Amino acid sequence: MSGRASSGPASEHSGAESEIQFTIFTKVRLLGPETEWTFESTSENETRRLGILLAAQLEPGTVIALNGNLGAGKTRLVQAIAEAMGVDRSTVSSPTFVLIQEYQGRLPLYHFDTYRLKDTDEFLELGADDLLYADGVCLIEWADKVAEVLPRDLLLINIEHSSETARTFHFLGQGPRSSNIVNTLKREDP
Repeated sequence: MSGRASSGPASEHSGAESEIQFTIFTKVRLLGPETEWTFESTSENETRRLGILLAAQLEPGTVIALNGNLGAGKTRLVQAIAEAMGVDRSTVSSPTFVLIQEYQGRLPLYHFDTYRLKDTDEFLELGADDLLYADGVCLIEWADKVAEVLPRDLLLINIEHSSETARTFHFLGQGPRSSNIVNTLKREDP
């Protein structure tokens, strides 16, 4: 991968917005190991390769919280992960109006978009609590809207526009499983 990676404490991340989003999640849950990593993608192809590396680390019960402005690349990263797990990329779209999409690949993938939800009760009424603890992988766009009901072991990915084609991915692994994923991504990044 030719993107630029860095790691370090949240205070070293560029952009106050991502620091605030991480702070929101860390105030909600004080956990054991936390691991951070930042990756700069300069193209859609690099984002795809990031998704492939990430998909290789996913196991049943993994929950990924995706945050970023409209057009930041949340759905594009989900497409790359799904494709790497054996799902036809053309079938993966933002579930904005459907709210949950389920895809069958190497593992079941549950793709949520919580943008239009009023509160966490609506999220839970969709049956999300059953899926969050199922034998699949959950990918939740706009996850900050439902942060308080997400599992304690959670992989947070905040995505920012760096330029028209570039994106900055801020990873925060909270808990053992998610921290292991982040550490593996750090090691595999050239």
